[in-house]
Amino acid sequence: MEAQFFPFSASIKGQLKKHLHTISIESEKMMKRLDYEDHCILCDFEDLQKTFQDIQSIAASYYLQRYLSPYTQNYIALSLAAHHLSEKRHGALILIERQQNVDTLIQRGVSIDATLSSALLETIFYPGNPLHDGAVLIRGNQIVSASNVLPLSSQSIRNKKIGTRHRAAIGMSEQSDALVLVVSEETGRISFGLDGSLYPIHSSKNTV
Repeated sequence: MEAQFFPFSASIKGQLKKHLHTISIESEKMMKRLDYEDHCILCDFEDLQKTFQDIQSIAASYYLQRYLSPYTQNYIALSLAAHHLSEKRHGALILIERQQNVDTLIQRGVSIDATLSSALLETIFYPGNPLHDGAVLIRGNQIVSASNVLPLSSQSIRNKKIGTRHRAAIGMSEQSDALVLVVSEETGRISFGLDGSLYPIHSSKNTV
C-alpha cells in the first residue's frame, strides 16, 4: 500500500525548520566537543534524539489529521479524546475504518451504534468500564462497537517487546488500510498505526 503525502502548512514548516536549525547548530557544537575528553557526549546525543522525536511527532500529528478527515467529520472529537485520555493515562485503542471494511479482520465486541463524541470515547476507556479492554471501531461519524479484538503483530520496536495495544495497532494496520490510534496507559503517549508502522504524535491538543 503506497503512503499518501500532503504538503505542510506554513506554520508546520516553520516549526520543523526551527527544530532542524537547532539540530544543525547542536551537531556543529558536538563535533567541536569531541576534542574535549572531559565532556559527556552521550548527554548531547540524548538531547539531539529528543529533538528528532519532536520533529517526527509534529509531522505525524499533521499527517494524522489529513489521513482522518476524508473518513470522519468528527476527527476533532477523536483528537480531543486521545489527548484527554493521554493526560489521565487511560489506555485506549481506537480503530478508524477507511476504504477497506474491517469486519472480517476483527473479533467483534459489543455493539454501540452511537454518534462519535469525545465524551463517549473517554467513558468507554475509563478504567473499570467493562468495555475499556479491546478496541473501539469507528466507521464514518459513528462508534460502531467496543471491546473488539484486533490481530496482533509480531514486530518489535528497536528490539524491544511492545505492549498488546501497540502490537494490535501495528497488526491491524499491517492487514488493512485502517488507521489505529493508541494511548499508552503507562506513559500517556499517543501514537497511530498505519501501513504496518507506529508513529508518535504531538501532545498539544491544538496540533491535530
